[in-house]
Amino acid sequence: MDEQVLLVDDEPGILKVLGISLADRGYRVFTSQGGEEALGVFRDARPNIVLTDIKMPGMDGIELLKIIKRENPDTEVIMITGHGDMELAIESLKHEASDFITKPINIDVLEIALKRAQERILTRQKLKEYTEHLEQLIREKSELQSRLSALGLMIGSISHGIKGLLTGLDGAIYLVESGFSKNDP
Repeated sequence: MDEQVLLVDDEPGILKVLGISLADRGYRVFTSQGGEEALGVFRDARPNIVLTDIKMPGMDGIELLKIIKRENPDTEVIMITGHGDMELAIESLKHEASDFITKPINIDVLEIALKRAQERILTRQKLKEYTEHLEQLIREKSELQSRLSALGLMIGSISHGIKGLLTGLDGAIYLVESGFSKNDP
């Protein structure tokens, strides 16, 4: 796994423990102790997943979420919330957070949230690939239709020319037959 995760929390202990846990699971972890600092790290590293605490001094997690989604809508943002912050968690979902987990963080719950985020990323990538493939097929079909249309016009033109020749031959045959029937060579 080569997933990059940005972990944002104003508590150094949480950053350390979660950072080690995520690294042990194969993630490349970037950490930040606040929203402003996190934006700089996000812009440099461009991680696919951001885990951020909602309540932090300065720029809070919801403001960070809004900016991240504005700059890169494909980034999955998982919000970390305290027990009394359910209204803030719901507000974060309105701003397109992919999930939220409560403190104290249960590693199994975190793993499920990360797995869902990865599935959303994978689904989005596959959808993009399918869309590009479909667009390519449409371009090829349009090109084929154009060629067939041109071929149809060319066949129509040739057919018209041949019909003209055949009409001339038919007229000539009539004259020859008419001459033979009248004994007029």
